[in-house]
Amino acid sequence: MTDGAAFPPGPGPAPHPGPAPHPEAVPARQDHDDLVREFFDAATAADEEAAVALVHRALEAGLPPERVLLDVIAPAQARVGEEWAAARLSVAREHAASAVSDRAIAALSVHPAARAAPRRGRVTMACVDGEWHALPARLVAETLRLRGWRVDFLGAHVPPQHLVQYLHATGPDAVALSCSIPTRLPAAHAAITACRAGGARAGGGPGFGADGRYARLLGADAWAASATDAADRLERDWPPPVRPADGKAGHLAGREYVRVAEARSRLVAEALEALREELPGTRSCTSRQWESTAEDLAHIVDFLAASLYVDDERLFTDFVAWTAAVLSARGLPTASLAAGLRLLEGLLRGLPRARRTVGAGLAAVGGAADALRGTGPCPAPRKGLLAAVCGRCLTEWCRRALPSARTGPGRSPGRRRSGPIRPRRCPSGRRGRGRGSAFSEPAQDRIDSPMEANAAM
Repeated sequence: MTDGAAFPPGPGPAPHPGPAPHPEAVPARQDHDDLVREFFDAATAADEEAAVALVHRALEAGLPPERVLLDVIAPAQARVGEEWAAARLSVAREHAASAVSDRAIAALSVHPAARAAPRRGRVTMACVDGEWHALPARLVAETLRLRGWRVDFLGAHVPPQHLVQYLHATGPDAVALSCSIPTRLPAAHAAITACRAGGARAGGGPGFGADGRYARLLGADAWAASATDAADRLERDWPPPVRPADGKAGHLAGREYVRVAEARSRLVAEALEALREELPGTRSCTSRQWESTAEDLAHIVDFLAASLYVDDERLFTDFVAWTAAVLSARGLPTASLAAGLRLLEGLLRGLPRARRTVGAGLAAVGGAADALRGTGPCPAPRKGLLAAVCGRCLTEWCRRALPSARTGPGRSPGRRRSGPIRPRRCPSGRRGRGRGSAFSEPAQDRIDSPMEANAAM
C-alpha cells in the first residue's frame, strides 16, 4: 500500500537518462511476478541479505528503480499485511518483514542505477502526529526523489508544531502528509491547517479515504491515490488554484466528537466493567486478555470519534466490517464484536449521532451470531473482545440480547425482549478460561453515561 500526495514542479535541466538497458535484460512479466514472490519469501523469512540481493539483481537486469519500488517491494509488502490479517503471519514476523522492506528501499536508493540529481523543487514528506506506519510514506518519498525532487523525509509521528518549525527553517515548495489510518484524521487536520498558515501546500494519503474525500474536507489542496499518481500530478498540473479551507467539516456540526474523544478512557473502562457484569465468565480472564480487550474497545472508540469528526458513518462501518473479517480469519466469533458494540452503545445516551453510528456498525456485523450457532466449545484461550467466553455461550448471549440476531419464525425483527434473561449454565460445561457464564440482557439502565456526566459538570 502506498501513500499519495501532490507537489509543485520546478524548472531545471533534463535528468541524465543513464545507460539504457538491453531489451533482453528487462525482466519479462512472468519473471516480474517471480520477483514479487521471491521478495515476499525473503522478507517474511527476515532474510535481509536475500532481499537486498534481489533488488540489486533486478536493477542490474534493467528493471527501472521506480518499478522495483512500486511493482516489487510495494506489492510484496501489501501481501505481508494481507497475510497478517488472515492470521498466517504473527505481529513479530510482520514487523520483521517490514524492516526488511525498509532496508531494501535504502539499498535501492544508493544503487548507481537509482542516482537522480535534484532538478525540480523541494518537498517535505512526513507522517502525521500519531501515525507510525512510515513505510508507505518512504515509498512515496523515494519515488519523488527518482523523479528529480529534493525530498526531506521526516519519518513517522511528526507533531504539527515540530513540522511547522521545520517548514519555516527549510522553506519547501510543498509538504506531503501521510495518513494511513483514519483515526489520525484529526491530527492530519491540525497539520494541514498549520501547513496552510505557513504558506505550504498539503497533500494526503490513503487514510483520507479511497477517493481522497477527507483530504478535501479537511483543507488539503490535492490528493493522489498512489506514489505514481502523485508524481504524475506534480509534473502535470501543480500547483492547483488556491482555495479556502472547507468550513463544513463534520466536527464543526456539533460537539459529539469532542465529548467522545474526551471520554475515551472512561468509555473503555465502563465498557469493561459492563462486560464483567453481563458475562461473569469473563472474570476469569488473565490480565493480558483484559489488556487486549481494552485495546480492542479503544480502537472501536477511536474509529467512532474519527467518524464523528468527518461526519461520515461509513468510516466506522468499514472498520467494523474489516474487524469482523480479521476475527473470522482467526477463528474468533464475530458476534463478540457485536457484543462490544452493544455495550458501547449503552454508554452513549444523549449523543444521537454517536448512537446512530454504532447502530450502523451493528448492522454491518449482521447475523454473525446466527452464523456461529452450534460452533462448539471454545478450543483454546482467546485474547480480545470477550476473551473468556466460548463460541456457543457467546452465540447464545448475542442471540438473546441483540435484536439483529433474534429474527426468525415467530420473532419480530428489531424488538428486544423486555426484562432480564435468566442465567443459564454454559453449554460447554467448561471451567477456567472459556468456562461457563450466565447470560443476561445488557443492563443499560444501570450504566451511567460518561457523556451525561460530562454534561452535568
